[in-house]
Amino acid sequence: MQDAPHHNASDIPRDKWIDRYAPTRTRPYARLIRLDRPIGTWLLLLPGWWALAIAAPSGAWPNFLWLALFAIGATLMRGAGCVINDFFDRDFDAHVARTADRPLASGEVSARAAIALLSALLLVSFAILMIFNPTAIAIGALSLLLIVPYPLMKRITWWPQAWLGLTFNWGVLLGWAVVCGELEATAFILYAAGFFWTLGYDTIYAHQDKGDDALVGIKSTARLLGAKSRLWLVGFYCITLTLLAATGWIATLGWPFWVGLTLAAAHLVWQAITINFDDPRDCLAKFKSNRDFGLAIFAAAIAGRLLA
Repeated sequence: MQDAPHHNASDIPRDKWIDRYAPTRTRPYARLIRLDRPIGTWLLLLPGWWALAIAAPSGAWPNFLWLALFAIGATLMRGAGCVINDFFDRDFDAHVARTADRPLASGEVSARAAIALLSALLLVSFAILMIFNPTAIAIGALSLLLIVPYPLMKRITWWPQAWLGLTFNWGVLLGWAVVCGELEATAFILYAAGFFWTLGYDTIYAHQDKGDDALVGIKSTARLLGAKSRLWLVGFYCITLTLLAATGWIATLGWPFWVGLTLAAAHLVWQAITINFDDPRDCLAKFKSNRDFGLAIFAAAIAGRLLA
């Protein structure tokens, strides 16, 4: 069992819907796949939604069935990624205050049970993927080459956030392939925009753990950039916005996209100016606020496509 300070510092929400409504035996598994913390699912889902909206025909809404399938798929694959991450990190997590009572680290869920759950998540995800065209199926399957090694990156490189950027924005390429049946240059520009966005928000996230990470030898851009993190964050976000603007211009999106992009840019400016990198609570709040940025870009893309 973990001591009281670890429990109090935990990032696992308590007395939420899982504790109130989920059957007792399912709660550790629901927490393992982060059903109680949907922010990761949003950040994985939104780039795919951007692609579905931008690649849609002029004057058309994105396909609502595809949006729903992407939402289900993102929930399942985010859960699978969390299982993989926590499986590899279970010994490290046990020594970090924020993660010490995660189900695998605390022993609530066994390694064998976690692998069984992972297999089920991947199986259902693949079944959903099979609905799409062959190009999309191939692109979706290739995502495993990024998902599986991700937890090891923090031991290998100071830039694990870059690997996460490649992984979390794979939905752009998948979404584009679903709509168009092929990948075009615009898809890669949008993918790059998401990559730099992820570099920014995950650097913010990593600042929560920089003290514990230093003790156990985990690498991150938060530790690498240190006091220069704000300057780098501005750079990451400026590149993000530039690439989003290039995407909108090449895709000939209508004027509402540019209004939405301006509002979304203001949100990133607010993050960069006000973030307190030494306050874990503020880092978590700013990190979570990126859902709002992603939704703003999604709404702008829909409106810009409808009025293109």
